[in-house]
Amino acid sequence: MRNIGLQVLVGCALIAGLAYAASPTDEAVLREARDRAEIEALMWRYARALDSGDAEAYAAAYTEDGQFSSGNSGTMAKGREALRKMIDNSRRARDERAANGEAPRPQMYHMTADSYVEFLSEDHALHHAYYFGAVVAGEDTPARIAGPGISVDELVRVDGKWLIKSRTVGLKD
Repeated sequence: MRNIGLQVLVGCALIAGLAYAASPTDEAVLREARDRAEIEALMWRYARALDSGDAEAYAAAYTEDGQFSSGNSGTMAKGREALRKMIDNSRRARDERAANGEAPRPQMYHMTADSYVEFLSEDHALHHAYYFGAVVAGEDTPARIAGPGISVDELVRVDGKWLIKSRTVGLKD
């Protein structure tokens, strides 16, 4: 009977030792925390560039062959030049409306909520989030929520910098 108790005790000690050995090191935990902060900053720059119509900054958030696709609108752009053009076209349409005396499209502020970063490796991650836009039409018009959905961003580290490899947005997982 004492043999079984000793075997159970040794087994528990081995399992605890393996669990400790498999746990991340302080260095790995710090690297991941730093990476999460860098990814958060990347996604802020992305949204800010989109909302301000800064095509260069928008394209710079992506890898050279980066891709944006929207299941809602069917929009797809692949490569930095196509991404730049997508934002430039949007800005140009806004400017043309203004030149024709048409009411400007309301300003949209893109936001994410309940985001989660899933690390696939040290240099590859997925950013999952709910997204929506707050549309601000003017001082006398209350803001409204528009375009809610789910986004999944494939992120890669290129030359030490996190970038978007692909961004997929839509209403379904």
